[in-house]
Amino acid sequence: MNKMHVYDMIVVGGGPGGYTAALYAARAGLDVVVLEKLSAGGQMALTEEIDNYPGFEAGIDGITLAEKMQQQAERFGAKTEYAQVERMDLSAVPKLLETSEGTFYARTVVLATGANPRELGIADEDALVGRGVAYCAACDGMRYRGKTVVVVGGGNSAAADALLLSRIAKQVILVHRRDTLRATKVYHEPLMQAENLEFRWNSTVAELLHEGKLTGVKLKDVKTGEETEIPCDGVFISVGRKPATELVRGQLELDKSGYVAADETTRTSLPGVYAVGDVRTKPLRQVVTAAADGATAVHMAEEFLSGGA
Repeated sequence: MNKMHVYDMIVVGGGPGGYTAALYAARAGLDVVVLEKLSAGGQMALTEEIDNYPGFEAGIDGITLAEKMQQQAERFGAKTEYAQVERMDLSAVPKLLETSEGTFYARTVVLATGANPRELGIADEDALVGRGVAYCAACDGMRYRGKTVVVVGGGNSAAADALLLSRIAKQVILVHRRDTLRATKVYHEPLMQAENLEFRWNSTVAELLHEGKLTGVKLKDVKTGEETEIPCDGVFISVGRKPATELVRGQLELDKSGYVAADETTRTSLPGVYAVGDVRTKPLRQVVTAAADGATAVHMAEEFLSGGA
């Protein structure tokens, strides 16, 4: 690679937001490269079946959708470099990104680094992902139609997941380590009115029970220490997310939860830097909203490159 080559745009992250940005940039004639550390898709690639992304009437698995997005962007000239970004100087002119495969320069940068679900950190959790353990009710809830599921958490995400699942599953058991929800009051009444929803207060998940796939959970009462086993088909862990913003901390404005502060324009606190998908402040984090962000970011970047704001 020519070390002094300056791209019009570097996209950091090859998820749906990143590759949509690359597609729109390439079709607009911009010289664009996607820096992806592993493989296309991000969190989307961990989803076995996606039914809520338009255009696939029979659904599609996350890996295949990711590959299609990558191939579509590359068809128009976008490049992909498999590299781990180690440092960024987003105030430099041109913007500088040091990676495991060398240093890249660009006039604009689109951050599509995503956010990872917070895990419970208990035995076999990783091994059971896709086999009873899930982190996104909107993504995976339909797999549990008519079944019994456990939702772990007490914030807005857990409350929203429990409500969604109550319309799909036969029974929903909401497990929270305290005796009241942290979720905002707007969720409380609908949760209480859901006839198939049961609360397990002052409880944590001590163990995931499984025989190749999840068969239940062992709950521990945080006050008495008593343990009980609950048979279930799935457990949705909804205890927050961790935005991948370590490399931009101190360079970009972040919100109180650590997400990049960027509104619907995707513009960040630095000119020429845009945040798309799960990494930015937003009310809904889905494949379709990430893709929309990618398109918006390129529109704003074109304005910037032409001398606008």
